[in-house]
Amino acid sequence: MQRLTCPRCGQRVYFQNTFCACGTPLVFAPEAGGFVSDAPACPNRDQIGCNWAAENGGLCRSCAMTGTIPDLSVEGNRDLLAQSEAAKRWVLANLARWRWFTAADSGQRVQFRMLSEHAGPHEVPVTMGHAAGVITLNVVEADDALRALRQQQLGELYRSMVGHVRHEIAHFLFERLALLPGFLDEFRAMFGDERADYAAALLDHYNQPLAKGDTFISDYATTHPHEDWAETAAHILHLVDMTDSLMASGLNGPQIPPPGYDAYADTDAEHLLTVATSVALAVNEINRAIDNPDVYPFVLTATTRAKLGFAHRWLSQGAAMTPLPA
Repeated sequence: MQRLTCPRCGQRVYFQNTFCACGTPLVFAPEAGGFVSDAPACPNRDQIGCNWAAENGGLCRSCAMTGTIPDLSVEGNRDLLAQSEAAKRWVLANLARWRWFTAADSGQRVQFRMLSEHAGPHEVPVTMGHAAGVITLNVVEADDALRALRQQQLGELYRSMVGHVRHEIAHFLFERLALLPGFLDEFRAMFGDERADYAAALLDHYNQPLAKGDTFISDYATTHPHEDWAETAAHILHLVDMTDSLMASGLNGPQIPPPGYDAYADTDAEHLLTVATSVALAVNEINRAIDNPDVYPFVLTATTRAKLGFAHRWLSQGAAMTPLPA
């Protein structure tokens, strides 16, 4: 995320802030990529702390993508929804750097169903996923303790609400990219045939999970070409955002470009991955110094770098190329 400033006093503020220390209410305009002084606030500002600008007299761009919310009368659901929506806004703001879901993007929009296992006196299972342009998220995953427990149970190296949003939105973006000439042929040569039986592949994965080896970015990516894509696409979004955030901090080091480098504008995937790897190693070392887990606990092999490069090339220019909806 780029460095953000208050439109009134110019001091540094942060993406989730609703007020500056000078007292100015902060309203984020996704088209401008920053806080502005002349935009109306989203009606959900008081309810869930949304700090984005209302559009066309209604909700903000992010909240308008949410068609279903959990029962907010159930204790805890309001806070969980607020945290989940904040993660969604973060991902959408970064995707806008590649013009996805902006005014310049005339393609189909994704819709979100924000559900909660906390549905009243009984727990209700929620399956996260994407189907036909609708993403279902389980807002209880915004709870740090519960998410850490599931991360341990599933043997995952990384699990976060931002990660869930990136993974599921990658499934949706696959459908838009699949409309472009050449995408599916290249995809199938690298990831396999996505027309293979998904339900059977998922059952096989949970009955006898495979290790990622040198070919996949994660164990879950071994499940099916669709999951390999979603995991890979989510990781390139992690890496670009992590690099962009470090550059915004002004820190420097070996293999880190000089000030002015824009990770979202870099068209050389190999260079970007080299920079991102350097950033990840540096931040991992900082985390280890205070006995925290690695911020990016993954090793990139030649094959996974090639897949990341493929995802970067198509995602970074896809919003501009995708055709108008029928």
